[in-house]
Amino acid sequence: MTIQTPRLFLREMTEDDYDALYRVLADSDIMQHYPHTFDEARVRNWIARNIERYKTLGFGLWAVCLRDTGEMIGDCGLTMQVIHGVIRPEIGYHIRADQQRKGYAREAAAAVRDWTFRNTPFGEIYSYMKYTNMPSFQCALSWGCHQVDEYADDVNGITKVCAITRADWEALLRENK
Repeated sequence: MTIQTPRLFLREMTEDDYDALYRVLADSDIMQHYPHTFDEARVRNWIARNIERYKTLGFGLWAVCLRDTGEMIGDCGLTMQVIHGVIRPEIGYHIRADQQRKGYAREAAAAVRDWTFRNTPFGEIYSYMKYTNMPSFQCALSWGCHQVDEYADDVNGITKVCAITRADWEALLRENK
C-alpha cells in the first residue's frame, strides 16, 4: 500500500526503518508533548505494532518519505485510539525536526484523511493532542478538523480533540474542484 502526494509518499513501515524512526521518536523536542521519548525497545515495538495493525486492520501509522529521495522523515497514519473513553479512528503524525515547518505533516495527514474516507466506513476522523501541543493542534485545523472536545486526563493534563466528518470532507472536495 502506498499513498502519494505532490512531495511525499506514505508506505508501510518495515524493521529496516528503525534508524530513521529512532531519529524522530527519540528526539525529546519532538516528543515533548508525549508521555515519554522512545528508547530502542520502544521504537522497535512501535514498528512491530504498526506491522501488526496492517495485518489485522489494513491500516496503521505509515512511513512518511520524501518523493525526491525516498528518505523516511517520520510517520503518519490512522490508528484506533481511546479518546475520552471511546475507541475512535485517529490520524497521528511525527515529523523529524529538520523537516518540520515545511507542511509535510499537513500534507501527509490530508492524504491519510482522504484515504480513510475513501477506504473505510468511518463517518468521522479524530486527532487529539496535549493542550500545550499547539503545532499539532494547528496542523489538525489545517487539514480540515475543528475542535470538538477538551477534557482533563491523567496523561496530558488536558487533552484537545479535533475531528472532521465525512460530510465536512465531501464539502472540502467540492470547494477544491
